[in-house]
Amino acid sequence: MNERFADGAAYVRGGFVPIAEANISVLDWGFTRSDCVYDVVHVFNDGFFRLQDHMRRFARAMGKRKLAPPESLERMEEILHRCVALTGLSDAYVAMIASRGRPKIGGSRRPADCENHFMAYAIPWIDVIPKDVQERGAHLWIASVPRVPDASVDPTVKNYQWSDLTTGLMEAHEHGFDTAILCDAQGFVTEGPGFNVFVVKDGKVLTPDRGSLQGVTRQSVLDLCAMEGIPAEIAPIPRAVLEDADEVFTATTAGGVMPVSRVGTRIMGNDRPGPLSARLKALYWKKHAEGWHYTPVRKELAAAAE
Repeated sequence: MNERFADGAAYVRGGFVPIAEANISVLDWGFTRSDCVYDVVHVFNDGFFRLQDHMRRFARAMGKRKLAPPESLERMEEILHRCVALTGLSDAYVAMIASRGRPKIGGSRRPADCENHFMAYAIPWIDVIPKDVQERGAHLWIASVPRVPDASVDPTVKNYQWSDLTTGLMEAHEHGFDTAILCDAQGFVTEGPGFNVFVVKDGKVLTPDRGSLQGVTRQSVLDLCAMEGIPAEIAPIPRAVLEDADEVFTATTAGGVMPVSRVGTRIMGNDRPGPLSARLKALYWKKHAEGWHYTPVRKELAAAAE
């Protein structure tokens, strides 16, 4: 590991820099308009988890938003490897971003006039819900603000339009809760700030069919349920079903399967993670240890990146 990159490594403007030196122009539309897409993949025990699934989702997002940085998808993947290799981290949070950039023609308001660009970085592992909170089960607040409609902002295209999610998160913290979940204007459950949500009722696992990112970890949970013979379905989930659930858990790249013990004023079970939530969490990490969907980090690229 190069000590310059101990806190993280980034790729910006065609080069690799320590994370503290990574920046963009204040005129970049990715900053001024949240006009960008991104994806996050994690590294565990020196290997990426479901890297190709993340790359495919990122490529789809760029296509949907008509973003075309000069780097090929293969080059982007190599850059991710190099960012991790530079840090020397065995476990890492790795992000890729495609931004609209600045207009090449001064004053232009045409997205097509902007110079799209790619950025990436690797930093030490992040848990969206801290590990100690996961142990006792997260306390989930149901936000009063509704999720932005799917017809306005496509939730399957991972983006930085987080105004509604951040408002829900602030509301949760103001009420002494760990994090929030948002429903849409019709009262159906969607997602939280940085995670998908699952409801367990009568032994069946449900996850929302709307207002949500098609999470890679969400898919991993559905895959695990299929392996274990646990009934699971992507379905509409009214708020009342969430509030009456036997168990609730969340899922994200930055943390994996994360149990919930309280939803609003309701305490589930014995105020600890439920048995099915705990079982899926343990299985998720067991499969990681066995090399499930594992792509080794190309550590030899560290020298080539300097």
